[in-house]
Amino acid sequence: MSRNAVRYSIVLYFAAIAAVLTPSLLRPDALVITRAMLATTISEIFIRKDTVVVELEIGVRDAPAFQNLLPDELYEALGNEPEPWGERLARFFEHDFSVSADQGPPLPGRLTEIEIRNRIQRDEVTGEPLPVQAEDAERVVYARLAYPLSGRPLSLTFSPPGGDPGRPVANVGFITYHDGLHINDFRYLGQPERVVLDWEDPWYSQFENRNLWRQYKSPISAFLYVEPFEVRKEIVIRPKDLEQWIDLGLEGRDVIPVEEQEELKARVIEWLEDRNPVTIDGRPAEGFLDRAHFIYRTLRTSGVVDPPRDLDVTAATLGVIWVYPTESLPDSAAMTWELFSDRVPRIPGAVTDEAGALPYFLTEEDNILGWENFLTNPTTPGLVPVEAPPAGDRVPALIVLVTAIVGLVLTALLVSRSVRAGSGIPRWGVPSAVVLLLVLAVSARFVAQMGQLSDDETRTVVSGLLLNVYKAFDYRQEEVIYDALARTTSGELLTDVYLETRRSLELANQGGARAKVRTLEVTEATNEPVDRNGSFRSRASWNVYGSVGHWGHVHQRVNRYDADLTVEVIDGAWRITELDVLQEERLPTTSSPATAANPAGGAAQAGEAR
Repeated sequence: MSRNAVRYSIVLYFAAIAAVLTPSLLRPDALVITRAMLATTISEIFIRKDTVVVELEIGVRDAPAFQNLLPDELYEALGNEPEPWGERLARFFEHDFSVSADQGPPLPGRLTEIEIRNRIQRDEVTGEPLPVQAEDAERVVYARLAYPLSGRPLSLTFSPPGGDPGRPVANVGFITYHDGLHINDFRYLGQPERVVLDWEDPWYSQFENRNLWRQYKSPISAFLYVEPFEVRKEIVIRPKDLEQWIDLGLEGRDVIPVEEQEELKARVIEWLEDRNPVTIDGRPAEGFLDRAHFIYRTLRTSGVVDPPRDLDVTAATLGVIWVYPTESLPDSAAMTWELFSDRVPRIPGAVTDEAGALPYFLTEEDNILGWENFLTNPTTPGLVPVEAPPAGDRVPALIVLVTAIVGLVLTALLVSRSVRAGSGIPRWGVPSAVVLLLVLAVSARFVAQMGQLSDDETRTVVSGLLLNVYKAFDYRQEEVIYDALARTTSGELLTDVYLETRRSLELANQGGARAKVRTLEVTEATNEPVDRNGSFRSRASWNVYGSVGHWGHVHQRVNRYDADLTVEVIDGAWRITELDVLQEERLPTTSSPATAANPAGGAAQAGEAR
């Protein structure tokens, strides 16, 4: 784009706002914004081998702070006297937005691009661009700056506008990347900040200000999950860090291609298999490999890299899971951590049970990630009781009904004989007929409605049956799951329910991890009687709430279903015999780091003895 074209487009953009710029906008503006990715100005900083590139999205209210960067027409529209753009740019790179190497003088910079464009809409938690961008988003000035580097400095210092007395300040949210790896989460850049660089492994580049450290800065982490029927050991580790102990052939490489990833995983699994042993109730535990995946991690969630793609060696992260079956909820479980080094002296981890997670840091002096059962009200695995169908003994009611009919017939005959004899209607005739008619009506209605459930009873039965379908999958052995399902469903539906429910509980982005259903809410369940035994058809709607802990997060899941189902009485118990799902909808949820509150009334305990 030519300089004249750039000037023209920017002047058009600011023509409307220039008229409404008030003196308050020309002074330092104290904006209070709680999320850095929503700041007035967004700065993305890219540290490369020979250049520092800064990309800016400058909002209208920050225009005075960046006025030296803007073309002459806009600079003057902000109330300034004319001054050559080149001279102002030099002042901008020295005073307004400066980059210094090894705490030296500001680096000379140059403006490589400037234009008007829509502001990028970002996730309010992670700061990542949203997949769908609004067409009517706020218009901002986009500028691309380049600061050439000579050699590889040990540190860089970034200074935002407002560093000099009397100059306008800006509300800047920023994120920094070193060789493509982000080294801080979105934060505010309100003062000069110094980052210490590791050119051999950018994972270890970090800001001196601890508040700017990214959440997932450790290359290795360990997790222990304790549930009825199983304990899981999960290790999240960078293959690049594993090369401290085992040669994986990554030295001097930038990428792990897809075709080499399975072999790499196999070598890592083999080396880790006998390390970091687990004990359950004080005895060594025998487990098996459940799965291993290359994973990604963000502030909001984590998941499996799927479909596979070539991975950057620096950022590539592997998650490996071992499962240790148990007969019930154990009294204690522990993992002994063995992998420490000068670069990784502390290993972040967490122990998680149904009460939530307790974070912990492992060191060589304190290397036990342990759990003890202090839950005061743990969930008991197994099916929930479902009220049995009504007994439906209609014999007494039928006797009453027949008796009332016979009584009415006899009463009619006696009254008729009395009338023919000229005695008129006996005094007892009308009251007797009324009483017999009432008995007949009540007994007939009782016989007709015998076994039919009320609306509340229908919802209770449907809720219990559906919840038991999901709770059957709390068990691990397939034959036990089938046996539990057979107590809820019947006939050919059993296999279909098994396959469909398993599919719905598996989290595709977690490599097949199975969510555990905690609660189920039936919002609607109609009752259309099928026979006099109480069997019925129902149009039902329900919400399923589940969760699964993986990679240090608790992934929440909520599904909504609409379905037609038939519930029959078989061998004196309710069974679902037909199920036709009309609609399945995934409701929005969040996935948060595993620090949930304690619904079970207790707390997991980390460490060997606390």
